[in-house]
Amino acid sequence: MGRRPQPLIRQRLLEACTDYALEHGLPDRLGPLADAAGTSSRMLVYHFGTRDGLLREILGQARHRQVEAFTELLRVRTEEPYPATLSHAWSAMTGPYGRPYLQMFGRLHDTAGEPLWPGFRRTATTDWLAPLEAGMRSLGRPELATVVLAVIRGLLMDLDATGDAARTHEAFHHFLATIDSA
Repeated sequence: MGRRPQPLIRQRLLEACTDYALEHGLPDRLGPLADAAGTSSRMLVYHFGTRDGLLREILGQARHRQVEAFTELLRVRTEEPYPATLSHAWSAMTGPYGRPYLQMFGRLHDTAGEPLWPGFRRTATTDWLAPLEAGMRSLGRPELATVVLAVIRGLLMDLDATGDAARTHEAFHHFLATIDSA
């Protein structure tokens, strides 16, 4: 008779592997993940089926963390105007706090990410609309949520491609000034 599934051990392994992947990226082999989780590659396969199965779960766990964190950054705060909230969110998303998520998921936006996460590009676009609509509603302009999302995504891709933080930060703050004056 085989071992019974152990969900607590599986979750602990997934958390450790996700922490590793956010810090170092997704590895080509299971060895670094096994080392980070304090287990063997064989045990990772036992709990997750295959390497790709584990990578999909790591991506799902990391995305869950990112959505929670970034949604909190984008939520309406009664004590500040929404452009100030967007400014603080931008700083967190592009700084050390958000950079691991942007690096991990930036690579999934091209077609190479499809085998690990089919439909990711659509999900990664639409899951930010609700908090942005709520924020822009506080300014009386919920219809601008898509525009705000497009500017944020475009500038994040620009930052990823060029590494020019000064220019992209300046562009984002010019955009916020436009929203603020509208």
